[in-house]
Formats: sequence, C-alpha cells, structure tokens
Amino acid sequence: MKISINRQYFIEQLNHCLKAISPRTTLPILNGIKMEVKEESLVLTGSDSEISIEITIPTEIDNEEILEIEEPGTVVLSGRFFVDIIKKLSGDFVALETNDQFQTKITASQSEFNLSGNDPDQYPLLPEVNDEESVVLPSAVLKTIITQTNFAVSLSETRPVLTGINWQFSEDGIKFTATDSHRLALRKLQGEQFNMENMNAIIPGKSLTELNKIITDSDEEVEIHFSQNQVLFSYGNMRFISRLLEGNYPDTSRLFPENYETKVTVKNSEFYHAIDRVSLLAREGGNNVIRMTVENGSVALSSNSPEVGTVHEAINTGKVEGEDLKISFNSKYMMDALKAINDDEVSIEFFGTMRPFTLEAAESDEVVQLILPIRTY
Repeated sequence: MKISINRQYFIEQLNHCLKAISPRTTLPILNGIKMEVKEESLVLTGSDSEISIEITIPTEIDNEEILEIEEPGTVVLSGRFFVDIIKKLSGDFVALETNDQFQTKITASQSEFNLSGNDPDQYPLLPEVNDEESVVLPSAVLKTIITQTNFAVSLSETRPVLTGINWQFSEDGIKFTATDSHRLALRKLQGEQFNMENMNAIIPGKSLTELNKIITDSDEEVEIHFSQNQVLFSYGNMRFISRLLEGNYPDTSRLFPENYETKVTVKNSEFYHAIDRVSLLAREGGNNVIRMTVENGSVALSSNSPEVGTVHEAINTGKVEGEDLKISFNSKYMMDALKAINDDEVSIEFFGTMRPFTLEAAESDEVVQLILPIRTY
C-alpha cells in the first residue's frame, strides 16, 4: 500500500471512524482502524462489534485531488495512536507506505513515523444489511428526532430494551419512543413517504448519540436500511451500522390519558429559566424536586433545601384551565422536556397529583414529553 492524502480531510474522516472504536473491546484488533486502498478509493473501517463505521474516500472531491494512489493494499493500524500522529504532523499532505509485514511508514514535511500494523485478515467482516426495508430522511430531520428523544433512554442495563429508541412504523408514519420508566419522549413523523409495513426496531441510544455527532443539520439525505438484527445508515460517503436491541418494547400508548384535569400554557423559554432558577436549591438538596402549585388561575414554583433556604417564583401563564393542583417533579426532567420542544408556547396537561403529566407544543402534537411526578404532598 502506498498513498498520499490531504491531511485535514483525512483527520475529519478518521475522527468519524474513531466513534465506533471502544477501548473496552474484547477483540484487540478492534482497537485499530482498517485501511483498504483500492484502485480508485480508500476505505476506512472502525468497529466495536456494536457499531461499525465504514467511510469511502475518493481520489477527488469537487475536482480537487484528495487522494493519490500509487499502490493498493490493506492494513490495520492502532486507532487512537495513528490518529494522534496524523493530527500532530505538519503540511497539507501525508504519505503512507506499508510493507509485506504491515510495517507502515508515515511521512509529512520533515517528520517520519514507523508504525507496526496488523494483518487485515484478522479483522472481522462487517454485518450484512439488506436493502429491502428502507426509509429516507433528511439529515436535519433525523438529527432533530434524535435530539428530541435520545435523552430519555435508560442508562441502566437491567431492562436492555429501554436503553434504545423504539422506531414504530405504521401506515401513518413513524413514532419514535424513548423512556427510562420515569419519563418518556415521543416524536411523531407523519406522511405516506415514511410508510413501511407495520414493524418496529429498537436502536441503541449509544449508537444514535454517535451518529448524531456525524450527521449535519442539512437537507442531505440519510438512507436507513433495516434487517433482522442490524440497521444501516447511509450518509454521503459513510455507512454507519448498528446492531438492534432484542426484546419487546413496552406498550406506552396506554400512558396517555384522554381528558386532563388541569391545563397550563406557558412561554417555553420563560418557564425553562424559572425552573432553572428554582432548581438551584433543589440541586443543593440533592433530589432535584420542585413543587408546582396551580391555584385560582395562577401558577407558582417553589423549592427548599434545609441547609440553604427556600425559593418561590410566580409564573407568567398564557392560560390556566381546570382544577387547582399541587404536584412535585424532577426539575432536570422538566428542563430536558422543554428543550426538546422547539416551540415558543408549551401546553402542560395534568391528570391528577400522582399520575404522569404531558408537555407538548401549544399548536402541535408532533412532540410529546411525559413525566412521572414525585410524591411529596
């Protein structure tokens, strides 16, 4: 293998590949990045057997030479160490040359490194994902969906299915659900173009976190292909493969009651900052609990810490409907939910002191956030 490649572009692609490499892998060769030089391209692969990222670098991009290939070949180089070397080199281009023992010479400007490589035949094959079940989303839409749901996945492995987002396909579109059993985030994507046969797939939250770091807020399309236990995201020159979680996702539809007892409409930003202020003492107390009182058409938040003191703040509301209410909730959960709703006005519907309450945009039900209250009264 013998190539010369634009160093800055190479660093960007290597950084994407690194997102699939875990230091905790049980297979030492997966600490490396596989580099396969073909006649017209360089293919980079990183994997931890849960996530795999494959990036194809062409010789030219927009008529600018990125890669010059003198001799094809394949090698696996120590991932983080190799990337650190490329980052610290100077010059616009870096040259790589590998011998039959996989020793790799890296040269740029006045620097020369020699790295011991590994036999690429020892590198596991990537999972095969068929193209039968697929859907296409603009990357900006997918990025928003991940942001609006992924924070609510469970971080505990006691119920593995809850560590992922459930993608549920139907004739109406797709529902994306995440819950850690204390709160729930639901995003709906409606339209016939998203219609697939009734199916669901649970994609690990960790995989979507890494994917979200790579895709941009643009109209560039992401093709998503599902197979029995894998999902493939094709985006530009990248293939991002993740395993799917096995098991049955709980039926969350019954968590959304029909008729509210109390409904409050607030300005999203004002309410968020009020909770942020009131939660200062709640965080000091170590429990993040805020009390909300709805009484005679007015709304107030309060919190206290025995060691520090108390706080009380009246809330400006657009509209208050229904019965008076006293309820307590986790301030962090409420702030996360408000951040996930990209609208100025938010409607909060309460169904009783000890039943979950919902938040959604005042003019849309595209995003629904559900939070379980905390018993304090």
